[in-house]
Amino acid sequence: MASVTAASLKQELETFEVTCEDDSALDKMVELCICNRTQTDDMVNEWVAYIATKGGLKLTLDNLERFEHEHLNKRNKSKSSFKRDDGYNRPRDIHTLQDIIKAEEEEENLLDTYVTPAKGSQKRALSTPEHPQSKRTLALLTSPGLLLSPTNFSPNPTPSQKYSQRGSRGEVVVTFGAVQGTRWTGRKDPGSGVQVDLLEGPEDSLRSSYKYMFQRLRDVRDVLTEKIEELGEKLSSHFNIEEFSAVSLPAQDRITVLGQVCCDSNGKLNAQSVLLEAGQQHGGQQVPVDLSELKEYSLFPGQVVVMEGMNTTGRKLVASKLYEGVPLPFYTPSVKMETDEAVAEPLNVLVACGPYTPSDSLTYDPLIDLISIIVRDRPDVCLLLGPFVDSKHEQIEKAQVTQEFETIFYQCIKSVVDGTRSVGCQLVFVPSQRDIHHDFIYPQPPFTLPALDNDQAQRVTLAPDPCTLLIDGVTYGVTSTDILFHMGAEEISCGTSSDRFSRILNHMLTQRSYYPLYPPTEEVNMDYEKFQIFGHMPLTPDVLVVPSELRYFVKDVSGCVCVNPGRLTKGQVGGTYCRLLIQRRATPEDGRRASPCLTAQVVKI
Repeated sequence: MASVTAASLKQELETFEVTCEDDSALDKMVELCICNRTQTDDMVNEWVAYIATKGGLKLTLDNLERFEHEHLNKRNKSKSSFKRDDGYNRPRDIHTLQDIIKAEEEEENLLDTYVTPAKGSQKRALSTPEHPQSKRTLALLTSPGLLLSPTNFSPNPTPSQKYSQRGSRGEVVVTFGAVQGTRWTGRKDPGSGVQVDLLEGPEDSLRSSYKYMFQRLRDVRDVLTEKIEELGEKLSSHFNIEEFSAVSLPAQDRITVLGQVCCDSNGKLNAQSVLLEAGQQHGGQQVPVDLSELKEYSLFPGQVVVMEGMNTTGRKLVASKLYEGVPLPFYTPSVKMETDEAVAEPLNVLVACGPYTPSDSLTYDPLIDLISIIVRDRPDVCLLLGPFVDSKHEQIEKAQVTQEFETIFYQCIKSVVDGTRSVGCQLVFVPSQRDIHHDFIYPQPPFTLPALDNDQAQRVTLAPDPCTLLIDGVTYGVTSTDILFHMGAEEISCGTSSDRFSRILNHMLTQRSYYPLYPPTEEVNMDYEKFQIFGHMPLTPDVLVVPSELRYFVKDVSGCVCVNPGRLTKGQVGGTYCRLLIQRRATPEDGRRASPCLTAQVVKI
């Protein structure tokens, strides 16, 4: 909240001669203001009234928790029952709204007669006889009360009715692993000892914006050729292939060729339109492929494969065998883990992906609900992926937003950082190409937040899209681009027993790329020179986060736990988020790797 800070709360408390020596108590009160949508002076007034009935309590963390349980929760329940019983959600005209505001003003004026203002206090706002303004009116007009108030963003301050009336809140819709007896809370001291780093280090990662839209077709071709040759070397060594033949060379014997799958037209790939394009080292030509003799295959444009078959005329390859890629090895720490470290307390990780507003309103109620969940569950790490200011939102597309997009974004981030301060969890923010205020390019540089102070910056990590994170000895591959949806529309298969999601995820791991599709969809603005450096997987991650419009899931694919947390909102209703319990494990004596993901759940917001 812009108007809710520890300093402003402390100043208000001093007005009532309430002292606070514990900074964690002030952070807790900031958290209560955000989660309960309450302003600074209102929260302090409620606290003073509460301690007056209790004989005067000190402002401590324990007493604030009692205050939340005994007073705030009951107040919220009474408000919700008032809405149900008195038709609060019914449409109201301007006269009804004026009557409500007038009644609240009279109540405030009555309470003010019992309070002696402190000397020099600037609590009450200035007003004129022609335009008298109460604290409530000023709060609506000049301060949003919450950073994420709808009055700041939209000409229509009405929250989404469908979102507020949603059912099945907190319902677990996907379960992975053994969850019996699992406690979904973080460590006793959240954030302590948890190190979040980019795997390749800041010097080898995408850290700042760059110029784009200057790439040449020749440069794109060189990048694609290098990818074909590099993967070809790995395939030849793994399958013991001595050499590759040219794709267009007529031969009466069975040949083995290397190339990239592509389509013979601008339409969607199908079994009759498959072409194999070789790299420059093997002629750089294309040849149609007959797939009739293959009993099982899964192909998509841009896939690098090795095919074995006959090409007697040089004009068509009749494929009889298909060699797919092999994944990279998993992460192995440079220093061997000790036995006591292997049984350390598990790490609780929360993953959520935007948009954080319903499609019919720019109120950030879903984000505030997520902050409340973070405060309740106290996870150790929160991975929050964009979009935070969604370019596909109806009001943004229609230019109905009155505030700058950067300001809205900063308010979102500040609400998350301030609202979770008492939790102390590590926060990771990953951008999306749907973030209207950010660079529309892939790979996408991280956000910039110059307003963060030193304490906030210590627990905030700004990561690019895509990125590979190292958290407490476990690797996480993360991309906010909807590669599942894009590849799902292009992939063709025959005779495979696995589901489409597993096939696509396996392609990502075997192609060693966060976006192996070529050409990309129209909504992905690809810079191939940067993609060659920052778009490939340096290893097979322990956990792969791939949010998508498609149905949420948690799957084990080739030893990698792949997670689609869904989106926090789906249209006008609430969506889902994911929580994982991760435990780093020592390598057993037999050398077999054990997955660090103990259990995972996808939960409705």
